[in-house]
Amino acid sequence: MWRALRITVLLVVLATVALGAWRAQHRATSWVNTLHVSIYPINADGREATARYIDQLEVQDFAPIADWLDGEARRYGINTLKPLAITLAPPRTSLPPQPLRHPSALEALMWSLQMRYWAWRNDDSPGPRPDVRLFVQYHDPAVTTAVQHSVGLEKGLIGLANVFASRVDHGGNLMVIAHEMLHTVGATDKYDPVTLMPRFPDGYADPQQRPATPQTQAEVMAGRIPLSPERADIPLSLRHVRVGPTTAAEIGWLRAP
Repeated sequence: MWRALRITVLLVVLATVALGAWRAQHRATSWVNTLHVSIYPINADGREATARYIDQLEVQDFAPIADWLDGEARRYGINTLKPLAITLAPPRTSLPPQPLRHPSALEALMWSLQMRYWAWRNDDSPGPRPDVRLFVQYHDPAVTTAVQHSVGLEKGLIGLANVFASRVDHGGNLMVIAHEMLHTVGATDKYDPVTLMPRFPDGYADPQQRPATPQTQAEVMAGRIPLSPERADIPLSLRHVRVGPTTAAEIGWLRAP
């Protein structure tokens, strides 16, 4: 009897958690209300230069992401008064669990659970609880020339972005953050994981263009501007980034690509 009761209680708890997650995901992708996103800066390498950079960050530094998403949403007929609102949380004092580069299914699941628990323990964003939490790990470019792969979790609405602690790289940082944010609301990568080249057609900002290259914009989930079938450049800012039709469908802006 007691065993049956424990199983029943556990099933009720799991159902409640699942329902809460579904409601949060549905609200985040309905685009009826403002999507509230909080950014949590992290000093990933412990260097003083990185700490100084993080200390001078202000919420206005991330406003271009909200402005960009507003413009892209309106291109697809999404007329939410304010599609995105961003808040800046205090810097984290501990590092989150780091994902493996090529994890197995079990390793990916374990990291996801660890990351969600860590995020819960390190959530003190100002104001109302955000819909999406983006933990942004900053690295000093003087000692780090390449950063680890960034990850966005649709289940949990959590992103882990790796960027550079440099004003020169700020525009590129914003694109990485926007990319991971869209992962949390259902967007998928649209580049070849080996070559990092955008996939045609869904990785092209204008897949109807003929000839297909050179493009002038990057598709946000491809991350690069295709200049030829063998070359693609990283955009310097969100001014050169678009939400393509496939991504728009994935995040709820279109019924079909």
